[in-house]
Amino acid sequence: MFSEFILGDGVEFNSDLNVPFVPSDELIVESMLDLARVTSQDLIFDLGSGDGRILVSAAMGRDARGVGVDMDPLRLEESREFAASMSMDHLVDFIEDDFFNADISRATVVTLYLLQSINLLLRPKLLTELKPGTRIVSNSFDMGEWEPDDRCYAAGSHIYKWVIPANVAGVWQWQMQDKQHYKIALSQTFQRLSAKAWLNDAPVEVLATDLCGSRLMLTIAGTDLNEPRTFYWRLVGEQLQARPGETDYMTATLI
Repeated sequence: MFSEFILGDGVEFNSDLNVPFVPSDELIVESMLDLARVTSQDLIFDLGSGDGRILVSAAMGRDARGVGVDMDPLRLEESREFAASMSMDHLVDFIEDDFFNADISRATVVTLYLLQSINLLLRPKLLTELKPGTRIVSNSFDMGEWEPDDRCYAAGSHIYKWVIPANVAGVWQWQMQDKQHYKIALSQTFQRLSAKAWLNDAPVEVLATDLCGSRLMLTIAGTDLNEPRTFYWRLVGEQLQARPGETDYMTATLI
């Protein structure tokens, strides 16, 4: 009775599994896939996959591959039957597992419709196991102080998107072709950065920072003799490499 009062009509709850099963509206499903920009190149992991509709929709409309992770054998059977009935079982697979233990490292997209308390417990796993640039989309529930990179609203629900950020914290230095020497100290909280910079050992202002996956943009003020400069980097191993086409600077290294 208490579960029915909290969850409402049409919602099923298994007390052993901790997360209620609530079917997602088709418009919400498509909005989640649109927000994540899912393509045929993606491998989606749906954590708490329920009846499989997110993965089957992604396979049908976008030729995306998918893996559903769920602990409910009845839902897994239903999702496999659904995928087979839509002739999408060659693109999607469903496994019985606790998503806190499942290997999600291959994912390029992760979809969630859990509870905020579960999202917060899952957050460290997402940040440590997923590759930088992996997109996460969540129906209705956010990640606390980890602010979303994007969001939308569909069929009465907020949908949130995050991009796993690379770890760029530290002190970096690089030299320009004209021998100008830059140094920047970056502190990081999720994808948000704070920075201090020096040009030829003189303090200069950091005008803008942006981190998306492994891509980093920095705009640094100049001195009296130098104009502000914008740098575009990609973290590769333990180096920042300039984006293709940049000729004035090539590589930044950690001090």
